[in-house]
Amino acid sequence: MATQADQQTQSGTTGHQEVNHKSLLQSDALYQYILETSVYPREPEPMRELREITANHPWNLMCTPADEGQFLNMLLKLINAKNTMEIGVYTGYSLLATALALPDDGKILAMDINKENYELGLPVIQKAGLAHKIDFREGPALPVLDQMIEDGKFHGTFDFIFVDADKDNYLNYHKRLIELVKVGGLIGYDNTLWNGAVVAPPDAPMRKYVRYYRPFVLELNKALAADPRIEICQLPVGDGITLCRRVS
Repeated sequence: MATQADQQTQSGTTGHQEVNHKSLLQSDALYQYILETSVYPREPEPMRELREITANHPWNLMCTPADEGQFLNMLLKLINAKNTMEIGVYTGYSLLATALALPDDGKILAMDINKENYELGLPVIQKAGLAHKIDFREGPALPVLDQMIEDGKFHGTFDFIFVDADKDNYLNYHKRLIELVKVGGLIGYDNTLWNGAVVAPPDAPMRKYVRYYRPFVLELNKALAADPRIEICQLPVGDGITLCRRVS
């Protein structure tokens, strides 16, 4: 399985257009076909604008891929989500996909340690008339989650929660989020295939951050598969996303 570095090299040699090529598809041409045929022609203008703004950011690889943004947008509509949470915002591409899917009185509690990145995409969100749906909190999410649990009134109130943040805390998030998402609601954990590193030999060449977080992703995947409180579906969209439906 190609590492992120390998995929970037492949992208450079094949002319791949997606700025943050995270797909685990073996063929760049096939992934480009999906983007050009099904994703880009139907991508809302604000999402296209924000994606292009983010392309110029030095950390653009952190952006949710366009096909995953499309998937999240449709998923939220299918489950009629209204009250959601996002941990890890970056410039707000997945946040914008969510905001576009929610009804006008829908709400998103959005948390990130870097408000500067969020403010890069905020003008696009404001121009789209969606800022009123977003409650952005700068700082670590765990203290906020602990306070919400302590308050008691937030238990089982969220329809959907999307996590794309520090992988070494994913299990810590899960321990709290399972109390906050409603029975029948969904939690989505991003990057659960982690550049294909989950099946790579331990001594395989990897970027330093890929190697560092690999054990945490492996631990998360094992824990989610064994958690009787949820049903799971792990999809090879983007860098891998695992959907968890709370059943008890």
